[in-house]
Amino acid sequence: CKCKAPLIPISKESHPLYNRIRTGKVLNCAIPCYQPYFTQDEKTFATFWIGLWSILCFLSTSTTVATFLIDMERFKYPERPIIFLSACYLFVSMGYIVRLVAGHANVACNPEHHHIHYETTGPALCTVVFLLLYFFGMASSIWWVILSLTWFLAAGMKWGNEAIASYSQYFHLAAWLIPSAKSIAVLALSSVDGDPVAGVCYVGNQSLENLRGFVLAPLVVYLFTGSLFLLAGFISLFRIRSVIKQGGTKTDKLEKLMIRIGIFTVLYTVPATIVIACYIYEQHNREAWEQAQNCSCPGDPHRPKPDYAVFMLKYFMCLVVGITSGVWIWSGKTLESWRRFTTRCCRARKPAGASVYGEASPALVGRTVLPSMASYHKQVPLSHV
Repeated sequence: CKCKAPLIPISKESHPLYNRIRTGKVLNCAIPCYQPYFTQDEKTFATFWIGLWSILCFLSTSTTVATFLIDMERFKYPERPIIFLSACYLFVSMGYIVRLVAGHANVACNPEHHHIHYETTGPALCTVVFLLLYFFGMASSIWWVILSLTWFLAAGMKWGNEAIASYSQYFHLAAWLIPSAKSIAVLALSSVDGDPVAGVCYVGNQSLENLRGFVLAPLVVYLFTGSLFLLAGFISLFRIRSVIKQGGTKTDKLEKLMIRIGIFTVLYTVPATIVIACYIYEQHNREAWEQAQNCSCPGDPHRPKPDYAVFMLKYFMCLVVGITSGVWIWSGKTLESWRRFTTRCCRARKPAGASVYGEASPALVGRTVLPSMASYHKQVPLSHV
């Protein structure tokens, strides 16, 4: 085994990573800026693929957040966490768009040594992309748990909107404090590294321990906890439905709500499960890919290499939840909210003079008519009355 091209050997003792990194059981061997296992066409398509879905995610989530801002009263608990989940994916998509604008090499690579970033807390562009992807990605998962919890409280525990809303400060505390603590821990341990496929900075791209501890384990815990709350809520909804039907009352509205919740559940849990499966696939096989690169003969047909489709599926599923989060606002109420908002804007833009004259005209008419009527009564002799 030795550090074979396109992997980059580190021979100088002055190099900051000298005797600190190991690739494929070879010391002082670094991953190049771009993934060595894929062809140039595959690398080009990966840029297009990630850019396409990040832009679509940005458009969908920005529409959802804007709809919430113009009509906040419409979105009450238990469904309000959907808005915050969508806002988190708005920032996640911005992280990928920053990479799209700045370029793969400027975000994820060391410009001096031409290899991917290892164990770093900088440069600034790399750190910003990491925070956008990791902090808001983890916050979105916690908002999913909170959404499942609020639905369970509403359906299973019969809590009202006001009762759930009274605990909103605790929801926000958990959703923002836990990702903040994890992000600070990653930065304090200098565990940020570059992704040679997507060209972004994240955690766990080069260290399997960090991947398992900071990414895989939290995602599994969040998905499992949220699914438990959701399952309990659905069981309660089915019980309520059966009781209402026995009483002879129609259950159309309840069934419509259950269908919407079910659709949104599938649109979140399926992508989240696939992302976890992709990370498990990666952490299970990464050492074998690196070892095959350094220790096997060139052209060996049995040399294991990563499946390109799995990586593309992972990036797609990381963004598709943001796109589908807009499903909850796809209704006639949304069109009505925007119609009212545009009407208010149009009224605010009317010329000031026009409105003043419009309001003053009745008063002017009144002032001119009333004196004339008074003078008429004064001039008429009493004999004519």
